[in-house]
Amino acid sequence: MKQTRSYVRSASLLLLILLFTVFGASAAPPARPGKYLVYVGTYTNDEGSKSKGIYAYRYDAATGQVTPLGLAAESTNPSFVAVHPNGKFLYAVNELANYKGANSGGVSAFAIDRTTGKLTFLDELPSRGADPCYITVDKSGKFVLVANYTGGSVIVYPILDDGRLGEASAFVQHSGHGPNAERQEGPHAHSIDLSPDNRFAFVDDLGLDELLVYKFDAAKGSLAPNDPPFAKLAPGAGPRHFALRPDGKFAYVVAEMGRSVTVFSNDAAKGTFQHLQTVTTLPKDFTGRNDDAEIEVLPSGKFLYASNRGHDSIAVFAIDSAKGTLTTVEITSTGGKEPRSFEIDPTGTLLFAANQKSDNIVVFKIDAKTGKLTPTGQVLEVASPVCVKFVAID
Repeated sequence: MKQTRSYVRSASLLLLILLFTVFGASAAPPARPGKYLVYVGTYTNDEGSKSKGIYAYRYDAATGQVTPLGLAAESTNPSFVAVHPNGKFLYAVNELANYKGANSGGVSAFAIDRTTGKLTFLDELPSRGADPCYITVDKSGKFVLVANYTGGSVIVYPILDDGRLGEASAFVQHSGHGPNAERQEGPHAHSIDLSPDNRFAFVDDLGLDELLVYKFDAAKGSLAPNDPPFAKLAPGAGPRHFALRPDGKFAYVVAEMGRSVTVFSNDAAKGTFQHLQTVTTLPKDFTGRNDDAEIEVLPSGKFLYASNRGHDSIAVFAIDSAKGTLTTVEITSTGGKEPRSFEIDPTGTLLFAANQKSDNIVVFKIDAKTGKLTPTGQVLEVASPVCVKFVAID
């Protein structure tokens, strides 16, 4: 009888631990320190750019050391890249206004050599919209989703067994405009991301001042408008990129023209958002030109980062654990010009700031307690860097 009671107590304790792990944790645990390949998408068509395509590095998270591997693949304007969940394939947008005579850009597929970091070209398809500027792979690894900036549209491609792309399974053309006649004369889809459960696709459209929400069918690769179909941002804000807190309860949108971050509460079951707060990414006394660019939440869920092009800095915010709202911690220089993007390494230890106009990526140490950034002294020299992505290899 004593053994039975002991067993029951032990089983109950294990169940409580499991329930806390599943429902009580507010953030995804960071990856363990290991070895990674790091890929950098670039602009090859930038004025004066010496870039030839996608570049690779080796990163040891245990030591923090980054080693250059050189050109991984030649490609034209492979600005944003995305990695397949299996770590075997990489996909890139070719950010062009004219693709083989059509008003379109391209989307390229590559196989990853996990030993050398080299990329082998597999195929390339038209994006069916000019200047594709963002790409992501769905959680199942079955589809690639792309946002066409000038085209104002989004497109979905199935991924074949060998990593190549099949003919598009979905295409949605946005319509409308915003109040800024110069920048918002029409729709400009700037990013497309997926919910953690793979049920919703979120699209920031700079031209419409909308965070559009689509129901994503992961079996068919289709998109259908959610109900309601979008959350509205302030007129003229120009939403650019999107981030979710790891627990999915709160969403954050960086506005390129509004120079701000907007906070939403997220009903994950319904894919609906409610506005909570909008905060500036700039010092109060700054009056110069600035375009906000990238946004990311630390894996711990405690801090948020957003980059400023013009002020050339990264704004660091503390996230209220209960409310999801933001408080400014610091605004620190990126050590270069035009930080078009940045990426936090999977362990949540380092931030790689891609300074497009100074041809470098500056590496920062992240203080896990305060969120503050400190330069490590490592500066990676690469022409016109735009996007940084990691692939675990150990």
